[in-house]
Amino acid sequence: MNRRLSLARRASRRAALVALAWTTSVAAANGQQRLSPPQRFTVQVDGHPLAVWARVPPAPRGAVLLLHGRTWSSRPDFDLDVPGLHRSVLEALATRGFAAYALDMRGYGETPRDATGWITPRRAAADVVAVLAWMTERHAGLPRPALIGWSTGAAVAHLAVATSPLPISALVLFGYGPNPDAVVDANETPPEPAMERNTAAAAINDFIAPKVTPRAVIRAFVEAATRADPIQADWRDAEQFICDSSRVSAPTLLIYGDQDPGVDPKDARAFLARLRTRDKQLVVLPGADHVAHIEDTHDAWVTAVANFLNRHTAPAR
Repeated sequence: MNRRLSLARRASRRAALVALAWTTSVAAANGQQRLSPPQRFTVQVDGHPLAVWARVPPAPRGAVLLLHGRTWSSRPDFDLDVPGLHRSVLEALATRGFAAYALDMRGYGETPRDATGWITPRRAAADVVAVLAWMTERHAGLPRPALIGWSTGAAVAHLAVATSPLPISALVLFGYGPNPDAVVDANETPPEPAMERNTAAAAINDFIAPKVTPRAVIRAFVEAATRADPIQADWRDAEQFICDSSRVSAPTLLIYGDQDPGVDPKDARAFLARLRTRDKQLVVLPGADHVAHIEDTHDAWVTAVANFLNRHTAPAR
């Protein structure tokens, strides 16, 4: 616990320092090659339009859906354009033969809020199930899609798989390792969503491991995140995240960085043991923090995830 608190304090100090530096700098391409725009799809779920981004190779051999975290939407999280560096998860997975999709949940990126103004775990999970069904139809000749969730997106993925009969080929939970015996109390919902503005400091908050955190990545992420999500989405009914982990039967990879202050290794191992599936794997990335997928640990993260997906989403040769 003391180690986690120390990491969190260092993260806070680092976020403040880098935020100050960022306000006086501008990210520039300097003539370096940039990412081409991803494909954009609109999937209607219960009459509400959901934005889905994709990078699909000419002949994919598997498909995967990625779910972003609590604060930022899919493009900053999974399709980050960093001049001179390859940090797009969608691009990396597409290069390895996967049709890679990423969903903007309600109130994030280019998916508008619904009439309630809120997003709830069950609503998010139902949307994920619907998008997975859409992907299954779109790629009818491929194995069932895999599902990758990061942070709060991992909690949504866990809930969707534990509560829906829709089969998937594999489940990857990243930056996530909840206490399987935790109790989440219901909180009183405010009368209206807060709709608070996002900040550069909030975008920097998860970058806490200096050895794997290039300034160029931080600048690119802050610019992309605050542009895509100027207003925070508003969650309620967090107690809905509690679900029966023993109902998860899909092959599951649990992956996190050993410098991630939000994951307790003891809880993560207990959580993994609780899953019903016999095919489960734990990968801890040395030196990595909560944003391992876009820092200098990007290649290690992609390799670990792709190796796991290859066992389940790629058709036999």
